[in-house]
Amino acid sequence: MRVLVPLAQGCEELEAVTIIDLLRRAEITVVTAGLTEGPVKASRDTVLLPDTTLEAVADQDFDMVVLPGGLPGAQYLEDDPRVCAILRRHAERGAYTAAICAAPRALASAGLLDGKQATCYPGCVKPEDFPRLNLIDKAVVIDGRVVTGRGPGAAMDFALALIELLAGRERRDAVESALVRSH
Repeated sequence: MRVLVPLAQGCEELEAVTIIDLLRRAEITVVTAGLTEGPVKASRDTVLLPDTTLEAVADQDFDMVVLPGGLPGAQYLEDDPRVCAILRRHAERGAYTAAICAAPRALASAGLLDGKQATCYPGCVKPEDFPRLNLIDKAVVIDGRVVTGRGPGAAMDFALALIELLAGRERRDAVESALVRSH
């Protein structure tokens, strides 16, 4: 399994790192791709070093494309025509698309949330802007091959849900058990 995680300046580092870390713990190949060359400065000044650039992997196929949120990062993802094209192409070929926090807006703008249930950070996706979207107040929403997460506090549950979709419940449980989360 291969997952693409585009990284934009101003992304939410808690979400980005949690997604990357947990998927790699599950032995899923994660490719991080900066929208531009060089380091990415996240929303709280954490510096992330992407594996490659989006341009270098734009024509490659992945099993899932995951967008971390945060502002202004999610806005940069939404405004980038390459991101929109990658999302649409992967959705058309039956791959998963996923986004958390403010980034579900990029999925909505690409038309991937039409007629779907989804969640996002409160106020980031307005029903009047996307009337065919049914917003749900849950940490993680899976509707078909689209996965959305509510925000930084849901990052771990979101990443674990992605693992389960890609690698099965057993792998998710093994990763979660090793995290020693209390319930």
